[in-house]
Amino acid sequence: MSKTVTSVAEPRVAVPVVDALNRISAFATAPVSIHDRRERRVGYYPRTHLAALTDPAARTSLLGGAHSLWYEYVCLRLHQALADLESAVAALPDTVSRAIRSELEAERHGLETGLADFSGTFSEEEPEAERCWEFGHPFVKYDDGQDTLSDETREQLDRRESGCTPKEREKAVAALRVLVAAHSQGGDVWASLDDPSCRLFVEPYDSDGFYLTIEAPEPGDDEALWEIEIGRWVPDDPEEEPGEHTSATGHDVVGCALPVAPTAEEIAHLLKAVDEKPLLLAEWAESHVGAVLAGTAMVVTERYDS
Repeated sequence: MSKTVTSVAEPRVAVPVVDALNRISAFATAPVSIHDRRERRVGYYPRTHLAALTDPAARTSLLGGAHSLWYEYVCLRLHQALADLESAVAALPDTVSRAIRSELEAERHGLETGLADFSGTFSEEEPEAERCWEFGHPFVKYDDGQDTLSDETREQLDRRESGCTPKEREKAVAALRVLVAAHSQGGDVWASLDDPSCRLFVEPYDSDGFYLTIEAPEPGDDEALWEIEIGRWVPDDPEEEPGEHTSATGHDVVGCALPVAPTAEEIAHLLKAVDEKPLLLAEWAESHVGAVLAGTAMVVTERYDS
């Protein structure tokens, strides 16, 4: 989905537009192209997200559902891609902006026409769609760098919510949004979303082997809390020095169980703090139970080496 951006002469301007359009197409298409196989059944994912392609007012709904962890994860990524496209076209001529809006309208129309044909509700009076779509064969670029649309990610998220009540699933989706938003707000900070539903991992360069994990509560466990932990890689061979080892095992050093769920902004602040000062992790690792991590409001609730 990028035919109109050929009118943008400068590659540095065109590349982010094309990238955003490709992600939008993938995130819009994938959910309506596969079966929802949770709980050993065969169903379909919602198609309500398609409205956000052409209606800015509908985009807030991408952040308000609780259908399933994977579907809401894709909706969140779609929301981010639409925001990225809006930023990318802000400085472009109005003629290009209109052409891009026309592409989004064609994308939505093509998918809705294909879905109507698939479900047997297609009307002969509907205008023919240029968009080629077939259930089971979405024909989109999948790799967004986060494996959002991979079978592995979908199955992982499905397992995590297995057995959840609607209320528990809603809480799990809210936690997922916090982690993904924090990861996005971290900017250039190197952080990996190890498990999009529950864990961020941060190991800045020159941190002397220390790392940070931020983990959301396990769905279904009413007593579980958000946890912030500082750990350190310890060489498997005691003869080897940290940083010069051939293999190492991670060991938790201190942990903070948070009585109140953190905001995405609070987590992003943590990410940026350790990125700017990697040895802050070593300083935090010296904290005793009851102490506040320097520069934060987070209290150490456990030392694992005591």
